[in-house]
Amino acid sequence: MGNILTKFKRFIQNKNTVTILCVLLGILVLYVAYNWRVSSATKPTTIPYANKVLPSGHVITADDISVMEVSGTVLEKSKNILKSRGSIIGKKVAYGETIQANSFFFNDDLVDADSTTTSVFDNMGKGNAGVYLKVNIHSTFGNAIYPGNYIDLWFEGVDDNRQNIYAKFIRSIKVLDVTDSNGKSVFETGAESREPAELLFAVPDDLHELIYKAMTVGKLIPVPRNDTYSKNPGKTEIASQYLESFIRSRSAVTDTGTNEDLTE
Repeated sequence: MGNILTKFKRFIQNKNTVTILCVLLGILVLYVAYNWRVSSATKPTTIPYANKVLPSGHVITADDISVMEVSGTVLEKSKNILKSRGSIIGKKVAYGETIQANSFFFNDDLVDADSTTTSVFDNMGKGNAGVYLKVNIHSTFGNAIYPGNYIDLWFEGVDDNRQNIYAKFIRSIKVLDVTDSNGKSVFETGAESREPAELLFAVPDDLHELIYKAMTVGKLIPVPRNDTYSKNPGKTEIASQYLESFIRSRSAVTDTGTNEDLTE
């Protein structure tokens, strides 16, 4: 018995043995971690979704919700998805939002049922300012721009050499609402056919003045993007420093006050 223990002790103390055991342990850890990650990514999870179009202001009931199974990968890419019926039923679709049929529910889409929000700008974050952009059925690509979509703004104008300018001006702007000439939401469910007249969105204060200056210097054109662009929005920012310089050079310098003034 003593000989066996002695041999085992020598085996364990051998540097080569220790190295081999460490390598095997490392491989085992990697194997377990890999299998756990694959299992988590592929394991289906039941998620609620809207089984019909839910308009702004609609209080959600159990009849509005169905469920489907999705992989963990989908949940990783969409952190704001609501995962339980209990967190949805009794909530109200936020003003200016429309939840399309077969769409998931997201935190930003819903508010408490007793919310008194009456404007898409009520929940606008500090440091942002609202913008109204005049449009029509043609400039919205036949009503292809919906509340909740992320769009780009392109600028059209003429430079000092009388050369036409048409270029991307600002990227990744969330559309808060599309309204008609009476200020009513175009996509309100059950409403009569309405012609779009204005896009409503909010931008950081430093872009607010620049956008309105651009409207006096040339023309702003909303450009819709695909569904992936809206689901993975980037920062709302200027896409062309040349256009910024051009617009500022053609506009009067104004004192708009501080950010605190604009957000009070």
